[in-house]
Amino acid sequence: MKLFINKRLFFTAFFLLTCFSTVYGENILKMSTTTSTQASGLLDLILPEFKKDTGINVNFIAKGTGAAIRDGIDGNVDIIFVHAKALEDKFIQDGYGTKRYAVMYNDFVIVGPPDDPAGIRGMKCATEALLKIAASESVFVSRGDNSGTHIREKDLWKATGFALEKMGDRYMSIGQGMGKTITFADEKQAYTLTDRGTFIKYSLGRNIPVDLKIMCENDPILFNPYGVIPVNPEKHPHVKHDLAEKFAKWLLSEKGANLINGYRLHGQQLFYSGAPEKN
Repeated sequence: MKLFINKRLFFTAFFLLTCFSTVYGENILKMSTTTSTQASGLLDLILPEFKKDTGINVNFIAKGTGAAIRDGIDGNVDIIFVHAKALEDKFIQDGYGTKRYAVMYNDFVIVGPPDDPAGIRGMKCATEALLKIAASESVFVSRGDNSGTHIREKDLWKATGFALEKMGDRYMSIGQGMGKTITFADEKQAYTLTDRGTFIKYSLGRNIPVDLKIMCENDPILFNPYGVIPVNPEKHPHVKHDLAEKFAKWLLSEKGANLINGYRLHGQQLFYSGAPEKN
């Protein structure tokens, strides 16, 4: 009887351990992603559907694109979901990623206080809008976190030819994600650059929306593509490349595309599947 009980306990423990390994180990995909995919609410929509279809859990951490790519370089995650095309291409060229999947896109917008002290409302040229902000003594809030948005903002300021140090304290670099940057800019009644999806979420999808308004949009330079890149198992043999590939291809599937295209707040579409390759 004692031997029988011990065998039964052994096989019960072995069964539970196997289940635990399958559910909590093999079927978990680790992802590092930009804060805009989280702050916009998109991940809350797509990840449960992906798990429903595949049984794969996605554990993610949201941070600036530069930090997310660093996670991939260090082998801390299996896949990255980011939006800084030049950095993504280098990630692959350096051998850390196997392939970039052009999953979706939206665009950046410059937002600001309703009274618009810089007088940029309706402008189509982003660099001219930034010059007017600088000339008007208005405040500009920067993410300052080496994210895809921050990188694009720096490129825009560089294109203006304006020396940012001339703004002094009116240029506020806060080292925060997109949602917190929008909230901070709203509190300061300042201008900032944001991806459209996150801004729609914070201006229309919250109980207490921000007062900021879109001031400058539809400049081709504000195009914002997102890529998903599995980490290369030749660099980091422990990564779950097969699960990463499944996730990337699922995002590009008809269901994934429909979920991305169908995600709306107050009738406004936040993202578009695919990615016309522009910069």
